[in-house]
Amino acid sequence: MTKGSINVSVENIFPLIKKFLYSDHEIFLRELISNATDATLKLKHLTNIGEAKVEYGNPKIEVKIDKDAGTLHIIDQGIGMTAEEVEKYINQVAFSGAEEFLNQYKDSAKDSGIIGHFGLGFYSAFMVADQVEIITKSFKDEPAVKWSCDGSPEFTLEETKKAERGTEIILHIAEDSKEFLDEHKIRELLLKYNKFMPIPIQFGMKTETLPLPEDAAEDAKPETIEVENIINNPTPAWTKAPSELTDEDYLNFYRELYPMQFEEPLFWIHLNVDYPFNLSGILFFPRIGNNVNIEKDKIQLYQNQVFVTDEVKGIVPDFLMLLRGVIDSPDIPLNVSRSYLQADGAVKKISQYITKKVADKMASLAKNEREEFEKKWNDIKVVLEYGVVSEEKFAEKSEKFMLFPTVDGKYFTWEELNEKIKDHQTNKDGKLVVLYASHQDQQDAYIQAAQEKGYEVLLLDSPIASHFIQKLEQEKENVTFARVDADHVQNLIKKDEPILSKLSDEQKESLKTSIENSINKQTYTVQLEDLSLSDAPFVITQPEFMRRMKEMQQMGGGGMFGMGNFPEMYNLVVNTNSELANEILNKPEEEKAPLINQALDLAKLSQNLLKGKELTDFVKRSFEMLK
Repeated sequence: MTKGSINVSVENIFPLIKKFLYSDHEIFLRELISNATDATLKLKHLTNIGEAKVEYGNPKIEVKIDKDAGTLHIIDQGIGMTAEEVEKYINQVAFSGAEEFLNQYKDSAKDSGIIGHFGLGFYSAFMVADQVEIITKSFKDEPAVKWSCDGSPEFTLEETKKAERGTEIILHIAEDSKEFLDEHKIRELLLKYNKFMPIPIQFGMKTETLPLPEDAAEDAKPETIEVENIINNPTPAWTKAPSELTDEDYLNFYRELYPMQFEEPLFWIHLNVDYPFNLSGILFFPRIGNNVNIEKDKIQLYQNQVFVTDEVKGIVPDFLMLLRGVIDSPDIPLNVSRSYLQADGAVKKISQYITKKVADKMASLAKNEREEFEKKWNDIKVVLEYGVVSEEKFAEKSEKFMLFPTVDGKYFTWEELNEKIKDHQTNKDGKLVVLYASHQDQQDAYIQAAQEKGYEVLLLDSPIASHFIQKLEQEKENVTFARVDADHVQNLIKKDEPILSKLSDEQKESLKTSIENSINKQTYTVQLEDLSLSDAPFVITQPEFMRRMKEMQQMGGGGMFGMGNFPEMYNLVVNTNSELANEILNKPEEEKAPLINQALDLAKLSQNLLKGKELTDFVKRSFEMLK
């Protein structure tokens, strides 16, 4: 037997490991299974290149709980260690066996999938155990050895008996960590961190029912057998080439990732690149609609099939955080606990690659599957609009796939829309005016007024539409967007078509004074307009700039300071050529206010602004007028 002290640079590293090195104690299991996986993949590589003259076979990793002994066991059938290797890799903290192996075989092992980088992973065992034993036998023809340590720098190393190649880690679970002897807890951790590890992981046994033979008797009972319970899928969809997968394979993988998600994804993007960095994965587009509050952090980050985190901010651009799926890259730098991303140039390149892949996929769908793409537009538009607003590279590619739906259910690209409306919707100053609605039902009267003039009206109803519109106006020359209720239709697209007024300047001033005396001047600004007889006498509009800035502020960013809490302000557009204007002028002073208030309430009703007591009073007053 050998006794010695572990070669560490501080008096006792274990309290430091337990307190500072790992943010979450439960990841000890991930680290130990990662080590077991490395040991197995190393053996596979050495047998492939002829350096290990042994049969690789069908190795697995086994996790066992012994409640009576208070121990947790992690057993692999991998490369194993000699006594000399235990001294080197276990007793010299942070001298990583995986790192040395990769350096030694850096060319041939490039794609071997070896996980370890830090050498400290094994020592995470001391976060939950007050004694750890290693029983290991190398693939080389050397005796098996047993290493034991009680969490102090002291260890023992001695020869032992072990028939099979590989390593068994035995954790004597500490009093304050007894939860890790609970089968449900260990199963939960295995499914969280190791669900897609590349080596089969056995956790106990399970009962399977054998199918009855075709000639079985009617009263025959199916036979049941006990089989190994393999809890992981070693070959998840993202590790395969797209050509190997059917649509059903992708959908099955989505269900495997999100068993509680009953709605299928709209489509997916398979990521696969090996230069200038390694990255694979699958991103799924769920049905998002206008719900910007949909649950985020549904994209999972893996390193060589080991789960790291579902906080992928930085790797995945913000606008894609609403998507779901998996990203796997050995090139994403992590700190020693594999838990937090570091700011790094590789991460930026990966983010740019993902952005490009999403843009290319959208362009392909818009070009080759236009009808299907249009059907899915309302479910994905928020993500794409957010991308245009927040990612310049994405915005540059967006004209190939961004669609502009109309209130009539037609869809145009920007080029198609421009061609459709440029002749009729260019104002007298040469500016193209794009009209849009945000609430089709609430703004129906304004939509109809615009359509009667032959104008095309878009339906831009996403929560970030104001930001999106602002971005388009900045990028496109001589283009402005106006919501259909931002002004009277006559003023939305001003033409050189003057309309004569029936009223003199004095009459207009008198009309304006009467109306202002009867309404709330803090909410409504009276705007007299010389319109046609067929136009409505009173129309409520909300100035485009004020309303848009307020919406942007409420959504976050882009607006003037404090405008999100700014009181609602409207214009009351009065048609001076209407019969109502003439009637108000000719009424006795005491009869003007009821008439003005009734007309104002009708205008408010068309804007969905008449509610509560005001609506009740309006209905009563209207019935009174019918008597």
